Amino acid sequence: PQAGQPALRWENEQGARRTLTYAELHAEVCRMAGSLRALGVRPGERVGLMMPMIPELVVGFLAVLKIGAIALPLFSGFGAAAAVERLRGAEAAMLLTATGFRRRGRWVGLLGVVEEALREAPSVRQVVVARRPDEPEGQRLPPRAGWWEDLPAGDPEQPTHSTGADDPMMIIYTSGTTGRPKGAVHTHCGFPVKAAQDLQQCMDVRPGETVFWMTDMGWMMGPWLVLGTLLLGATMMLYDGAPDAPEPDRVWALVDRHDVRLLGLSPTFVRAVAPYGPELPARHDLSRLRAVGSTGSPWDPESWRWLFRHVLEGRKPILNYSGGAEISGGILCGDYLTPMKPCAFSGPAPGMAADVVDGEGRPVRGAVGELALRRPWIGMARGFWRDPDRYLQTYWSRLPGLWVHGDFAAVDADGFWYLLGRSDDTINVAGKRIGPSEVEAVVAASAQVGECAAIGAPHPVKGEEIVVFVTPAPGVVPDEALEADLRARLRRALGKALAPTEIRYAEALPHTRNAKVMRRVIRAAYLGLDPGDVSALEDPEALEAVRRAYKLAPPG
Repeated sequence: PQAGQPALRWENEQGARRTLTYAELHAEVCRMAGSLRALGVRPGERVGLMMPMIPELVVGFLAVLKIGAIALPLFSGFGAAAAVERLRGAEAAMLLTATGFRRRGRWVGLLGVVEEALREAPSVRQVVVARRPDEPEGQRLPPRAGWWEDLPAGDPEQPTHSTGADDPMMIIYTSGTTGRPKGAVHTHCGFPVKAAQDLQQCMDVRPGETVFWMTDMGWMMGPWLVLGTLLLGATMMLYDGAPDAPEPDRVWALVDRHDVRLLGLSPTFVRAVAPYGPELPARHDLSRLRAVGSTGSPWDPESWRWLFRHVLEGRKPILNYSGGAEISGGILCGDYLTPMKPCAFSGPAPGMAADVVDGEGRPVRGAVGELALRRPWIGMARGFWRDPDRYLQTYWSRLPGLWVHGDFAAVDADGFWYLLGRSDDTINVAGKRIGPSEVEAVVAASAQVGECAAIGAPHPVKGEEIVVFVTPAPGVVPDEALEADLRARLRRALGKALAPTEIRYAEALPHTRNAKVMRRVIRAAYLGLDPGDVSALEDPEALEAVRRAYKLAPPG
């Protein structure tokens, strides 16, 4: 890239904007690297980053890598307990944070969370706090902390620490859908190359183009966006705010204003904005947008078609993308070269020897099986941080010689791939297995449904029965007509044997930051069990909403 080319574009909810060129970003990173060295951070030490999506976050992340330390990205919305678990697990020596951020105009402070976390994270020697221009007065530094602006000045041309290709670069904690969170270890070669490979070979990102992926740095897609775009000479776009604030067309306005060529979103976001109608995207010039990438949750056909028709002109691709923190990118992806089917993947991403296999590890087509990988790939995690046995147990113990991801998948007669939900979420009704996403797609097709989740509950005869949780669309009040319509849809689509025995209505459902519905948490709440690790919840109040969920009528 040219020194004067934008490397980073940023905007916040209040409309403030900033652009850093490649030369400016390099200078900022060098200064920060010098400051970290002056503060005594050594190669191999872990540095936590718990910040909103602001330019300082990217500068700090790259500076940590430059000096040979190991980055520990944390979700900016974590509570103290979640932050403690990760900081203590990684034995972090430093934490980079900010005073807070605004969401829908409301100030969300971080310093109270940080101060509480520091009481139980003794390994953290120092905290560096970035100020925000719109912060309330009287922000008080926690113990062991100093202001970003007061950091010791470093040499503007800092050398880069020499590392091996397999030296640890970053620890990404997974969302903890089963058990305690797992710290996937990534290296200086594997993760950046895999990110750039997928952005270029699957999504055709070109030098100088702007990529806006709606994410947080605490999820894999944040570091993926930063490192992938920079290796390709492209421009990353960061948005620090709610996607529907101050108006529900905010994302479409950002795409227009910043000349975004690849937009990454979650189907959950599309389901949230579609009820406002196609008039919102039509207000903005989206003609330069070349494709939309999607990840985080399964599609339903109606939402997929809405995006294709009203945002992508009925001719540009939706690049369905799925992988994970342990992958450094995608296992499956769409592309520009093959046809599309709603909700489907074109196939494995380049370099991914993916297969769908039965319980003996044999390939299956036209039937549901486990998503597995037969050969290594460039972005493989090098295990879990100081827990190698757990890594082997999680991915290598189920089928000899295969890396098993934990997703049910299928390949149809035309060669299109589908993900059908986590294999540990699979519902077994009297010997009939069904993925929750199959149930959810039927319910989500109703315009009166905002979001839904299906779980399996114990049944004395069938083994399990299906229970569906529904959040109504904006302005919809559940009534007997809606109940009857949903039940009729489910019976038609799934058959009487697999029709849910119960539908419950909730104000909200629990999500991780990357928009995945936490079915494990819903199931625990429904059964009155301990929900376990809920540190990845975007909104902890959603758990109470599930507990308050109500039935409208008995089964018809």
